[in-house]
Amino acid sequence: MSKSSNKLTTDQLGRLIYEIRGERVMLDSDLASIYGVETKALNRTVKRNRDRFPKDFMFQISADEWQNLKYQIGTSSSGHGGRRRRPYAFTEHGAIMAANVLNSARSSADERFRRSRVLENASIAR
Repeated sequence: MSKSSNKLTTDQLGRLIYEIRGERVMLDSDLASIYGVETKALNRTVKRNRDRFPKDFMFQISADEWQNLKYQIGTSSSGHGGRRRRPYAFTEHGAIMAANVLNSARSSADERFRRSRVLENASIAR
């Protein structure tokens, strides 16, 4: 998704939804793109909040599922700059929770930044 247009059409969003294990899911890289973060940042935040993601919210796809999906979406092989790990698949509830934990992490980072600026300004004023 480009920076200039931050809205997805229903058709564009529909192309990012796959059916795996009988569940309609989105891949971690697609969610990260929608939320404007790197995939590794999304996965790191999810791992730090693992208790908020039960098995019916997300799962890592199997090697066979990943191989099948790569053929469908045309993902490059790991030898040519593609993914080196199997992606995580997020159900609808998992995608919503991911947005919540990412917003929470952003809010915490913003608050830490604001506090450091206040402390910095206070020390300058002395």
